[in-house]
Amino acid sequence: MSHKEAIDSIAAALRAVPGVRALYLSGSYGTGLEDAYSDIDFTLIAEGGASDALAAAWRKAVEQVGEIVLWWDRNTRPGLINAITADWTRVDVVILKPDSLGGLRQDAVQVLFDHDGLFHDLPVETQPAQPNPAYFRYQVEEFIRILGLLPLAVGRKEYINGVLGVFHLRNLLVDLMIAEAAPQHRGGALHLNRLITPAQRETLTKMPPPVAQKEAMITGHMAYARVYLPLARRMALAWGVDWPDRFEAVTWANLNATLGLEPPHEAG
Repeated sequence: MSHKEAIDSIAAALRAVPGVRALYLSGSYGTGLEDAYSDIDFTLIAEGGASDALAAAWRKAVEQVGEIVLWWDRNTRPGLINAITADWTRVDVVILKPDSLGGLRQDAVQVLFDHDGLFHDLPVETQPAQPNPAYFRYQVEEFIRILGLLPLAVGRKEYINGVLGVFHLRNLLVDLMIAEAAPQHRGGALHLNRLITPAQRETLTKMPPPVAQKEAMITGHMAYARVYLPLARRMALAWGVDWPDRFEAVTWANLNATLGLEPPHEAG
């Protein structure tokens, strides 16, 4: 079954269900950014919210698409149901009450049906995410903290854990780059290519691969520090966020004393 056929089938099955007031496409399909690999995200508006009865009606609708081989019913957060069918069609729904639509925007959903015209009351345009100074400060401190654990990994010869440290630094750098690029529609984690700039992609592509060996682990940590910290400093200055100068300074002092490492930039 094609995605269009699946969408039409699910919409037809839910249109007359008591208490269901609207069904929208959201996610990539909602913004028109879908491709052949996209999942199908729905937002369902129901008078009673995410009840067991409504979850059962939703499952019945999805079963028309194909055999369900994975079903997560509000496992990770209230109102979210995830399904995968036997042909690996991924179908997700967020179930909301009519008075809980504050996060929806007209440019981020496509109307499948809307009995009460709720769509017209939604704000028109999605704005890029605004900086969160407290969370940004936490991420910077987390980067420095992970960097500061490098002597422990080297001393214990925990090179596998050192690889995990490189992955953590990489994830923090990716988050920082997305914040710098400020895409209008964030979307899911599997859409990184359109969330960052070509120059950022090139930088990430050239980063050394994580390898569970001492020198490669050190090289990986230093490579990410060389890119992350200057960029984070510039963004902190632009956003008016105080930099953890003392924490960074003592971390580099310890890295120098234990491993002979120097900061790849001017530390505070």
